[in-house]
Amino acid sequence: MEERLQKYLANCGVASRRKCEELIISGKVKVNGVIVNEVGIKVDPLKDMIEYDGKEIKKKEDKVYIMLNKPEGYISSVKDEKGRDTILDIVKVNERIYPIGRLDYDSSGLLLLTNDGEIYNKIIHPRVEIIKRYVAVVKGEITDKDKMKFEIGIDIGGYITAPAELKVISYDKGVSTIEIGIHEGKNRQIRKMCAAIHHDVLSLKRISIGEIKLGYLKRGEYRKLNKEELDYINSL
Repeated sequence: MEERLQKYLANCGVASRRKCEELIISGKVKVNGVIVNEVGIKVDPLKDMIEYDGKEIKKKEDKVYIMLNKPEGYISSVKDEKGRDTILDIVKVNERIYPIGRLDYDSSGLLLLTNDGEIYNKIIHPRVEIIKRYVAVVKGEITDKDKMKFEIGIDIGGYITAPAELKVISYDKGVSTIEIGIHEGKNRQIRKMCAAIHHDVLSLKRISIGEIKLGYLKRGEYRKLNKEELDYINSL
């Protein structure tokens, strides 16, 4: 949401609004790295970087914890150099939030977003080894040999994956629906693992991160995490 630069600075506690106008006119304020000396300019704190005296100015934000059911066709980042839609085109909050981990452009499902660095680190840190579960639809019929490869680790191009879980949900007309559990998060890892055993992924959806479950949240919808979910994350 845009607001006048002097109002934003005043709301951040820099000085009174009139004093902030003087600071702007004197050339002490930058927006996105460029000195601004006009008091009428509007800024969007979610997109613009505002600096005073060489320091970035931010409002003290409330902590926000969001669960999103990401649809396919969205980038799991706050902006995209190619101009594609991002998750912030779906999730509309006043705070500057960022995703905890990623889901690739063609994948859907559970994605967590926050502005709390401590919560971010609790989930993303490699020592935690949270199991993330996915439902994938893949080509062909999964065999016991395929499941064994998942359980011992697969070479996905210079990297051997950690032991993973694979369970067949159904098989029909040359297509298998499977549930996969991994605690790693390499780029496009599940797609690469399935391709390595010759079962290309047709669709991929994340359904849980540890004890946090997507449940019945509809595609493209989001909600705040509840107390039980936050207590779980804080216990990690």
